[in-house]
Amino acid sequence: MEGRKPLLDQKEKLIERFTRHYHFSKNVIDAFKKIRREDFVIDELKYHAYDDVALPTVAGQTISQPSTVLYMLELLDLKPGQKVLEIGAGSGYNAALISEIIGSKGIVYSIEFLNEVCKFAKKNLASAKIKNVNIIKGDGSNGYNKEAPYDRIIITAACPDIPGVIIGQIKPNGIIVAPVGSLQYQKMVKLQKKDGILEREESDNEYLFVPLKGKHGLN
Repeated sequence: MEGRKPLLDQKEKLIERFTRHYHFSKNVIDAFKKIRREDFVIDELKYHAYDDVALPTVAGQTISQPSTVLYMLELLDLKPGQKVLEIGAGSGYNAALISEIIGSKGIVYSIEFLNEVCKFAKKNLASAKIKNVNIIKGDGSNGYNKEAPYDRIIITAACPDIPGVIIGQIKPNGIIVAPVGSLQYQKMVKLQKKDGILEREESDNEYLFVPLKGKHGLN
């Protein structure tokens, strides 16, 4: 697009901004450097891949803005070799970043309600040659009990609260991150299970995610 800087320049400028204004860990920034966001957006918006904004994708869904994605991954505190459940596959971008952080010995199960979105995420991940992410069609508001328990769970859509059925699928000392609230706005919530007790942290900032679909969603 005329007047736009090359994507690599845009990406480097955004990384510089993140480094200056945020406190993202090295593994989160390194994953952002490695994974090409432009490979996970629709063709007509590729030149906007490194604008720090959410972008529309398919079936009325969005890919979250990069700073929000990285903030959620920072809260998730991912480690190599972990088993992660992602609820809401989106474009596959978030799962790709998780895959990079947890490495080849880790695994991601990403459950998606919408068939068109499943296909979009699978196509993007295959093109990026990412092999340790499994996209599953289903009601993510119920989690994915077949492969439970998980080291980490991330919900990438707005929910009225974190469903108890999902909390039941996290390991001791595991972490769940999700945007919780109404259709109008959400707060980012981090739950950690320590000695059988759930510790809850909530962000001051407000967010606006697409609603979680399914039995325990914001339909």
